[in-house]
Amino acid sequence: MTRADSRPRAPRGRLRPVPSPDREPPNNLEAEEAVLGAVLTAGQLLAEVAAVLEETDFYRPAHRAIWRAVLHLTDRDQPTDPVTVLGELNDRGELADVGGGPFLHTLVQAVPTVANAGHYARQVAECARRRRVIDLGIQLAHSDADPAVLAHLAGELADTTTVGHGGRGWQPPIPFGVAGEVPAFPVEVLPGWLGEYVAAVATATQTPPDLAGMLALAVLATVAAGAVEVEPRPGWREPLCLFVAVGMDAGTRKSSVFTALTQPVADFERQQAAAALPGITETAVLRRIADQAATTAEAAAGKAPASQQDEARAEAIARAAEAANLIVPPVPRWLVDDATPEALAGLLATYGRIALLSPEGDVFDQMAGRYNQSSGPNLGVYLKSHAGDLLKVDRRGRPPEYVQRPCLTIGLTVQPEVLRGLASRPGFGGRGMLARFLYSLPASLVGHRQPGAPPVPQAVADRYAQELHALAASLTTPSGEDGPALLTLDQRAGELLLAFERDLEPRLAAGSGDLAHLAGWAAKLAGATCRLAALLHLAGRLRDGWAPPIGAATFAGAIRLAGYLVEHARAVFDLMGADPRVDDARWLLDWISHTGQAQFTRRDAHRAAPRGRFAKATDLDPALALLEEHGWLRRVDADSPGPKGGRPPSPRFLVNPLHPATEPTEPTEPHSSAGSVGSVGSVARGDTSRSPGER
Repeated sequence: MTRADSRPRAPRGRLRPVPSPDREPPNNLEAEEAVLGAVLTAGQLLAEVAAVLEETDFYRPAHRAIWRAVLHLTDRDQPTDPVTVLGELNDRGELADVGGGPFLHTLVQAVPTVANAGHYARQVAECARRRRVIDLGIQLAHSDADPAVLAHLAGELADTTTVGHGGRGWQPPIPFGVAGEVPAFPVEVLPGWLGEYVAAVATATQTPPDLAGMLALAVLATVAAGAVEVEPRPGWREPLCLFVAVGMDAGTRKSSVFTALTQPVADFERQQAAAALPGITETAVLRRIADQAATTAEAAAGKAPASQQDEARAEAIARAAEAANLIVPPVPRWLVDDATPEALAGLLATYGRIALLSPEGDVFDQMAGRYNQSSGPNLGVYLKSHAGDLLKVDRRGRPPEYVQRPCLTIGLTVQPEVLRGLASRPGFGGRGMLARFLYSLPASLVGHRQPGAPPVPQAVADRYAQELHALAASLTTPSGEDGPALLTLDQRAGELLLAFERDLEPRLAAGSGDLAHLAGWAAKLAGATCRLAALLHLAGRLRDGWAPPIGAATFAGAIRLAGYLVEHARAVFDLMGADPRVDDARWLLDWISHTGQAQFTRRDAHRAAPRGRFAKATDLDPALALLEEHGWLRRVDADSPGPKGGRPPSPRFLVNPLHPATEPTEPTEPHSSAGSVGSVGSVARGDTSRSPGER
């Protein structure tokens, strides 16, 4: 949720639809039913919908009663499926008022697709806003002449009719560097055994759940990549490896969290190595014996008389072939924490997949060519092994090796300062290296931590290790000739993916999309979402098998993760200075502050700009749009041309009267909207009274 969404809203409960004899107030009952049906079908959508709607936004009283029941259940951490909502309504004596149990199931069956819940919610909110305008207008028309009453009603009407501001007046603007408060990691989308452990580790270490949650995804990719791939649609396949980078300051206990999440993988690696060692030793001894026999036979063939040479040569060839067929398997290995690109290529040639997990950011130095400054960064192995493209590995004294589907997973916890400098490194931006990472930049809890926090319960830690080992063991069986096993999407999950892609694509458009400056990263988001959905599916189907297609509920959870990742990517790329609009926007703010502008036109700003900064007035539009997004400006209708015509009017902007005197010249680190996943019901009511430590 954005910073504006987290503030208490003006109460709207006192305003009710004002019917007229010949016209029903604006409403969209189909959209209201679709919203409720989506929430009843996929409870994880409630947070998205609650950020848009309030109880009084629903026009039909029965819909308001169902919404209240959902929020009460959420406040008690209970599920919000039709059965539990039916029981809540019955306990509250409202079941008959809403039409009984069959009506709830009608809502579920009538929803076209849960993927559009946010769209339906905005339609409901818009109808509520229009009803509020009508109600206020009627009150204003029928009020007495008391100037105070008239001023109050006129002010409320002006706020309500302001386009794009949800009926609210000015709020303090959001500093650059973050697009509002970054959301907290949605722990609830993780399978029970994993989410429980992530939450317990976050509590024990007093760290944001983002750190443990993102590392948990990297760990899942470590054990699954190379063994399974996901096929969202025929002809489109994605490996399950991930590149994950979490930005956390020093002294925030990130090493403790890193160890807690990755230690079971290291333990499994040691167990596998110990179990395989006797067989490896036996094969190695047999290979040496076979090599000696081949060497002896070769020497004998060279000394054999002419009459025996054919037989001796055949014997030497047979012994050499026998030795060649005795391949000594490598010691099982899953992890590496410090390796040059060349060493990684060798490991991928040997194992096909490897995970580079590290609590530090030295990996970026390796990518940039720490030990080979003259040749520049060697990024090919990273780029190809993320996409699963063919990798050719040349080794000295040996023929080249071809890795058909290399899988490299990277999981890093780095200081934000490391992320700040990445965009300026040669090759990192232009070749798409930065676009392959999934970023998280949670706010530090230092200064708000609870001394003596309870440790992770042993039962929870044991279950995490056991389940992770079980998943890893189920995926260690070598893949067949056809390659990795394939996961597909069921029909509803496929529909969710298609809706997600349709919503995402316009956001990448240059000049108009809010993710245009992140187009390289966001263009890979659909594929990353499919990878996340597959990992969640594998982790959630340990007991009943993961062969069935990925379902809609799982894919909806992956979409929630994608929404989380978008906001954190904004913050990280802002930290890197990847948005070219920021410098121009800061110049505009300096001009506004120095000249005391309360309102201005685009033409005014263009005239005031130094020569050459903006070739034409429309070049200001990206920076003006950024200032609008952050709440510094509000665009109003342009002045109309005179009766004799003339050139088109220039857009006019109002300046936020609450803006501070200056705007930071460096990107600021984000504020997390919550340190852990809070109650959606409380958020929907505007309850933000919890202290930072409670968050």
